Amino acid sequence: MSREADMSVCEDASRADETTPPNYVFERRSKAVTTGDLHSFKEEIKDMIKSLRAAQQQEFKNITPTIMEIKQTNTNIESSIALLMSQNQELSNRILQLENKSKEDREYITLLEEKVENLQMGSRKSNFEIKNVPKKTAETKDELVQMALSLSSSIGGNLCKTDIKDIYRVHGKKDSQTSAIIVETSSTLVKNDILRLCKAFNVKTKAKLCAKHLGLRSKEDTPIFVSEQLTAKGSRLHFLARDLAKSKQYKFCWTAYGKVYVRKADSSPIILIKSEAQIQQLMNTD
Repeated sequence: MSREADMSVCEDASRADETTPPNYVFERRSKAVTTGDLHSFKEEIKDMIKSLRAAQQQEFKNITPTIMEIKQTNTNIESSIALLMSQNQELSNRILQLENKSKEDREYITLLEEKVENLQMGSRKSNFEIKNVPKKTAETKDELVQMALSLSSSIGGNLCKTDIKDIYRVHGKKDSQTSAIIVETSSTLVKNDILRLCKAFNVKTKAKLCAKHLGLRSKEDTPIFVSEQLTAKGSRLHFLARDLAKSKQYKFCWTAYGKVYVRKADSSPIILIKSEAQIQQLMNTD
């Protein structure tokens, strides 16, 4: 073979070596697992499990007191809640009892007030009141009696001294120049007769009742007003009823035997005023 041919063969072999992957061959070595190895592995697993169990038990021992404390706290909280609920129910029952008792007491007080009011009206049913009478210094009972007799004479009445059971002046404000005189008569008929004549006098006469009709010589032009003697409650209701009549254009507002009445018109029903709440309700009515 020529030299050129040999070189060509060598080059082809070199290129074949470059493109062909190497063939790796490993030697496989086997080792037999013995019974001792399995026993050793088993003991290692046991030791590992035992160690884990010991750690868990220790951790559980550490956690147990905390759990017991939490459990006891929850028990205490539940007991406290149960106690509070019991106390709350007891307080609710007590409040309900007190509210019922208060309601009963208010009803009883209202009943007593009505009884006292009726007793006061009964004790004053024969009395009439002369309001806005000028005050006098060192005033005597006889002078008061003469005023009442002069009033009766001025209006055409026939009141006599024996018809007057008692007479006295009501103490008003210190700086006031006038106050009321209360006349207790012997009967309701006498009182009603005086009131009727006073009303007729004011209707018929241009000169309304004044101090001169009581026989007074000083401040004789001071106007006076004669009405039946009302209780404190009756006076308050009468005052509010007059305001009602003025605001709502009621035609009539009057008192009779200590009670207050209003009437819208001649054909309207008569309304007995019993309380301030009733007047407020009438005020709010169109």
